[in-house]
Amino acid sequence: MSIDIKVPSLGESVTEATIARWYKNVGDSVTIDEPLLELETDKVTLEVPAPATGQLSDIKVNDGDTVEVGTTLGSIIEGVAVAVEKKVEAPIKKEIIIENPITEVSEPKEVPKIEINKVSEVSSELSPAVRKIIAENNININEISPSGKNGRITKEDALNSISNQPSKSESNTSPISVRNDKLTERVTMSRLRKTIAKRLKDAQNTAAILTTFNEVDMTELIKVRSEYKEFFEKKHGVKLGFMSFFVKACITALKEIPEVNAEIENDDIIYKNYYNIGVAVGTDQGLVVPVVRNADQLIVADIEKEISNLGKKARDGKLSIGDMQDGTFTISNGGVYGSLMSTPIINPPQAGVLGMHKIQERPIAIDGEVVVRPMMYLALSYDHRLIDGKAAVTFLVRVKESLEDPRRILLSV
Repeated sequence: MSIDIKVPSLGESVTEATIARWYKNVGDSVTIDEPLLELETDKVTLEVPAPATGQLSDIKVNDGDTVEVGTTLGSIIEGVAVAVEKKVEAPIKKEIIIENPITEVSEPKEVPKIEINKVSEVSSELSPAVRKIIAENNININEISPSGKNGRITKEDALNSISNQPSKSESNTSPISVRNDKLTERVTMSRLRKTIAKRLKDAQNTAAILTTFNEVDMTELIKVRSEYKEFFEKKHGVKLGFMSFFVKACITALKEIPEVNAEIENDDIIYKNYYNIGVAVGTDQGLVVPVVRNADQLIVADIEKEISNLGKKARDGKLSIGDMQDGTFTISNGGVYGSLMSTPIINPPQAGVLGMHKIQERPIAIDGEVVVRPMMYLALSYDHRLIDGKAAVTFLVRVKESLEDPRRILLSV
């Protein structure tokens, strides 16, 4: 019995995908739910599993083809090993025909002998200035036309011979172009990369993006993490990171400054009374932003588990469309790559994004004394059409206050 392999539902508003690659070839045995191919949409890559156990008997679309939801991709013969005929072509005999065969081998031309004694005599008669020009420019003395008395080579003769030589750029044009061809590679952008590029450019063209900065002293947060990380991991089965504290700190600030959690739709402002926090994750395919849903209702351990789970799915290319929908605010951590400061771009239709950066020890003044503290720069990029400067700065200050005194997060103050 033949069973069709079809493009599954790709999520809300996604109607087509690109065939990234087939994992199997015609004739290969497959088991039910085994990944057969990879599809790439505007938002995510996903695998299409085998609908039955059997043998892949037909592939109707190739890598790089665009397909719509419901399109038949191929078929499987269920439970039967199908012998797939492979046409064996007879080897093609290639006949080499040599046109204009060489019938005569010409005698090698006699290479003119250089009269060494004559060259030596000429060299000894050259002035120091002429010798220097000849040596620096690697000029053949025999190619210089002398104009001086008794056939002497003058400085002007040497300089004239330089101008008559072909330039290096002209003589090396062909080899350079060949090397450039070998050092360049043209690759078609993936569907995901094209979408990322388009969305980022659309964000810049549509929103009035402005970035405000602050810095946070990470001393207390590092102390809390160091003190409880082993006990936390033993109890909850997940490592205690900084991201969960940043998520909680942002939620505290979002509740106080609701326009940062809002969006513009036509001439309306839509305020959202739920907090779905997107966490940017870098993958081999590009940047994706899975969403921690209803993060305000989760404890720190649950947030860490969800971030860990979404990060693994992102790196394995197994995020679903639903994993990245309905975010209200985004956090991006460039610090994991060593970034000290940046201006993140908002993720439309959201109105704000927080940029975390590298923790670095710096001297700061506290109570009139200079001390060294682990500091991090924070950057809030926001849509100035919706968020005023006062609101943006207040938001960032609230985040700073929560992180510098983690007890505020527990007490929601």
